[in-house]
Amino acid sequence: MTISVRRSHARSTAPALALVFALASQAAHATDADPAPEPAPPAANNGIAEGSDIVVTGTKANAIAPVTASLRETQPASIVSRSFIEDSLPASADFNNVALISPSVANSGGENGVGLNESKTTIRGFQDGEYNITYDGVPFGDTNGPTHHSNTFFPSNTIETLVIDRGPGNASQLGESTYGGNMNLFSRETRADPSAEFKGAYGSFNTYLFRGLLQSGAIDKLGGTEAVVSAQYIKTDGRLSLSGYNQKNIFGKVVIPIGSSVHLSLLSTYNKNHFNQPDKNGVTLAQQALYGKYYNLNNDPTSQSYIDYNATTKTTDFEIAKLDGEIAPGFTFVNTAYTFYYDNETLSGNAATTLPTGVLSTTNANTTVTLADGTKTTGVPGYTKTNKYRVWGTIPKTRYDFGFGALTAGLWIERADTFRQQTDVNLVTGDFNYVEKKVTNPSTGAVTPLYVKFNQNSGFNHTEGFGELELRPVSGLTITPGFKYVNFNIFIHAAYNQTTRYAQNISKTYTKSLPFLTANYAISSQMSVYGQFAKGMSVPILGDLYVNNPSLSSIQPQTSTNYQTGFVYHGERLSFDADVYYIKINNKIQQETVIDNTGASQTAFFNAGRVLYKGIEGQVTYALPAGFAVFANGSLNYAKEAGTHNPVSNAPKGTAAGGLLYKHGPIRFSLIDKWTGPQYATNESLDPTQTFFVLARSVRISPYNDAILAMSYEWHNLRVGLNVTDLFNSRRIENIGLSGAGPAGNTFRGLNQTTDQLYYQPGRQVTGDITVKF
Repeated sequence: MTISVRRSHARSTAPALALVFALASQAAHATDADPAPEPAPPAANNGIAEGSDIVVTGTKANAIAPVTASLRETQPASIVSRSFIEDSLPASADFNNVALISPSVANSGGENGVGLNESKTTIRGFQDGEYNITYDGVPFGDTNGPTHHSNTFFPSNTIETLVIDRGPGNASQLGESTYGGNMNLFSRETRADPSAEFKGAYGSFNTYLFRGLLQSGAIDKLGGTEAVVSAQYIKTDGRLSLSGYNQKNIFGKVVIPIGSSVHLSLLSTYNKNHFNQPDKNGVTLAQQALYGKYYNLNNDPTSQSYIDYNATTKTTDFEIAKLDGEIAPGFTFVNTAYTFYYDNETLSGNAATTLPTGVLSTTNANTTVTLADGTKTTGVPGYTKTNKYRVWGTIPKTRYDFGFGALTAGLWIERADTFRQQTDVNLVTGDFNYVEKKVTNPSTGAVTPLYVKFNQNSGFNHTEGFGELELRPVSGLTITPGFKYVNFNIFIHAAYNQTTRYAQNISKTYTKSLPFLTANYAISSQMSVYGQFAKGMSVPILGDLYVNNPSLSSIQPQTSTNYQTGFVYHGERLSFDADVYYIKINNKIQQETVIDNTGASQTAFFNAGRVLYKGIEGQVTYALPAGFAVFANGSLNYAKEAGTHNPVSNAPKGTAAGGLLYKHGPIRFSLIDKWTGPQYATNESLDPTQTFFVLARSVRISPYNDAILAMSYEWHNLRVGLNVTDLFNSRRIENIGLSGAGPAGNTFRGLNQTTDQLYYQPGRQVTGDITVKF
């Protein structure tokens, strides 16, 4: 059975995917002797791109593969289906846990348990903020830099499928930082038939999860309108000491037919997290020696790590309204309007690396605060933090198909408004802690209060225009040149700017023209080859404006030049794809100390150096008889500074995954292992002349792996499952936060025992779940 379905690129995007994976699921249940099911008609397709152009072939291999590729792709990609999320991962998983199955992907930060605190992902060594994440085609991220919070907006109950694009895409792929790749999330889909599903789960670290999902089915009285609603609640004690976490999420989506060829989709999701954790968590060697690898908080009210002094509440919402349809023969139009909100309210001790009073030294405990008159008194220093923003945007696109080709053009307009503050306090009393250095505004002479770290309003106005010309000169060949123009205006209106700590009004505009060229050739119905040349960029972050004299920081956006090529093969039992890539990064942003015309020392940012990324990647699945399959994927990755050959921090030299899968009738079973290769935690500092950066420290992080065992059995409306992550209880270091200089003579494994922070795998986690379907 071979079924090729091109993903619809607007309202019908995920229904086409749903069709693909439904057919794949049917194939998975079939034995070798079973006849192949007849394909249903493909969903409507308006052809307007929103990330990967997904074509999945409904073979036995793709029916069971945890990750696969598209025959029409023009850059390396991995497609992860809803069935993998449900069959092989615990329900608490976040989108980084879902993406981890892909080659060249590694993550860290899940030391409190799977999905139970924020995690971070690298793709080919590109860090969070150096690649883009979208939800139903809408890019999202923080407004002071395009980084992401893995468990804040979209828990796994809101995700239908996920596509990792290892490359900048073509001109229509939108985002502030596409040059390192794209992680495209797609929302849960509505169904034509009504249904209900309820899940309860309990597991390690006293973790509870409750989830419900309701499908209205097609409502005839409303012209076939379909709706889906999902709600989820998680509560846990967490793997780390005294690190409780709870999450509440509700998701809703309505798809309304307006005539035969026009659809309106309305989507909203609301999420609220509360947890206990220092703002900058991580265990030091000194803390580990006393309390173990998973020390985080304690019950000592004289300590900065006291549980009641370290609490965060994050509240978010995300709304999308999408109108799409055929406006004339060959002409399609889509407009996506959206808004999202993020509010982080944090109370934290100043330093998570301190120890309680009397341990090692009272100085290390740091239990003094400063009064308004400058005198010292007993107290516990900490701070309050607020980071909240609202983003609005619209993305109109149109496409005209003229037979031997198609032209796509569009515009992205976005506005963000942000408020951020940090204030020093005595955590015992809540009073101000007058501990900051005295700063005087050079223009007005105003003196900044000594308890203010910063208090600022900021934002950006962002516009991108793009066009693509898809040419089909001969059968099976698609060539797509494209062009994108970026205009990004960033501004600060601060009562007290971060770092400088006095009033500043700063605005800068960055522009860039980016060309693209991709090609895909279908050698046969089962195999294609592709190639890509693309320019990418990452907009400067807000921190680049935290300087005394902005005119000294004449930086340009970091840019990339990407070259990659590969092939995809989908046979009945064998699915295989591989690629090679070569990426040059220019205009790497660094900072330096300069002397201005008054003789004062000031911090400025500048463009210096290049970084080179290159490697080879591949993934393969082979379907055995009787519902069994084996799969493997892997990568060899190189990421180093071009001049010095210093390694890029937290960039694994390779990844590998493999496993055994079984899907037949009511039984699901998978045993999967993901290996992350060696990497380095590094930091840089200015040389003694303060003219260039040198590698101050480089600490090797050894390889580690994470095996996942999952099994379930379905009986009538009831499904019972068991999931074991980190099956072999690996508790190795997965990340290191370096701080300052290391110890002399490389003692303590090259780590500073009181300031460097270590992050460990959480160890074995067992979860059982029961699902009831109606």
